[in-house]
Amino acid sequence: MKLRDWDSNLKLRLGGEFVLNIVFWTFFPFLSIVFARAFGKGTAGLLMVLSQSLAVAANLLGGYFTDRYGRKRMMVFAASGQAIGYGIFAAASSSWLPVPALAFTGFTIASTASSFYYPASQAMVADVVPEKHRSEVFAVFYTFVNIAVVIGPLLGSVLYVGHPAAMPAAASAVCVTMAVLLSAKLRETNPAQTSSPEGGTAASSWKEAMRSQLRNYRIIGSDRVFLLFIAAGILLSQTFMQLDLLLPVYLEETVHSASVWSSWDLKLTGERLFGLLVSENGLLVALFTVAVARWSSLLKDRWIFIGGALCYAASMALFSQAGAVWSLAGVMVVFTLAELMCAGPQQMFVTRLAPERMRGQYFAASSLRFTIGRTLAPLSIPLCGLIGFNWTFALLALLAVAAAVLYKIMFDWYDGAAPSPDVQASGKTILP
Repeated sequence: MKLRDWDSNLKLRLGGEFVLNIVFWTFFPFLSIVFARAFGKGTAGLLMVLSQSLAVAANLLGGYFTDRYGRKRMMVFAASGQAIGYGIFAAASSSWLPVPALAFTGFTIASTASSFYYPASQAMVADVVPEKHRSEVFAVFYTFVNIAVVIGPLLGSVLYVGHPAAMPAAASAVCVTMAVLLSAKLRETNPAQTSSPEGGTAASSWKEAMRSQLRNYRIIGSDRVFLLFIAAGILLSQTFMQLDLLLPVYLEETVHSASVWSSWDLKLTGERLFGLLVSENGLLVALFTVAVARWSSLLKDRWIFIGGALCYAASMALFSQAGAVWSLAGVMVVFTLAELMCAGPQQMFVTRLAPERMRGQYFAASSLRFTIGRTLAPLSIPLCGLIGFNWTFALLALLAVAAAVLYKIMFDWYDGAAPSPDVQASGKTILP
């Protein structure tokens, strides 16, 4: 499906979200450094856990509000909330109102608002794109995100480090512009939308929607293979989520002036070096996603899952030992390989594991790997204050090894179990 054939809604979103992601990635990777400086590593970690918990709760309710009030209304609301949050963040980061607690509050408001945006945005793709083309459309959005991950940290290592209020202010301005454009140009696509005053369908209360979401997760307890998949995913998430949490704090505190090359008179601070490493990660993902996916398709899921977990373990162990710029860049290659090995194949595995009539519930429950993981991951910041960086990275490596062990047990059970009637009926369809 060519870009010129896209629905106008998607073209508008692609451009707006690309600009916002570039601005967002100029400052997001550096926030753990900023908050650790302002509050101390222990308090900063606990505050980020609180922030992510609110975002998780908002994400649980996002699908309900999207169906009840419509895609357009929720996206405009979310963009407006982000604009307010980033505006508060920018004001509290400026020299005339330096209030770290208020800056953190603004960031939390923006994060919570963004959790309402993405369920609506993904539902809109499903509304307007035929099923056979959806994977292509999602791939284009994913590619643009990774391009922003390359550009944003490079700009941020120069712009945000010296001007901490400028980039959140720019993000606020972009969100205001998006809210105006979405309100004026976006077309509602919810097929169940009615003309009722509430702007939504007849539905139960938000409390019942939350209870319904939680009831869906009960399927985990009745499928031991899926239970191990979730448990291993939570352990593994503690490693890859450190890219934006522990790693920047580690580099900021341990790398004060690193030479790019022995014969060059070019030095990098820990913050700028981190910006380069995040950009390297985004560039490698953008360049090699398809190649690694094709290579992975030649191997059994068992070895892809276990290999990806062990690559994450190796990267965690090596990050604390690599001091030179080029050695850190090499470790980032290992980290990115693990990311590419784990992302696509795990989604495909959920598709094969789930009975067709329960596939939506399985995918909803599988997101617990990230929601629980995202809530727990910031605890690494206060932990490093207690036991040091080396032991923290070692512990994270052990968690990844434990995930590999769980994957091994999971596949032993999966390969040895006879398919259930539901799975046989589903045909174990593999989605593109």
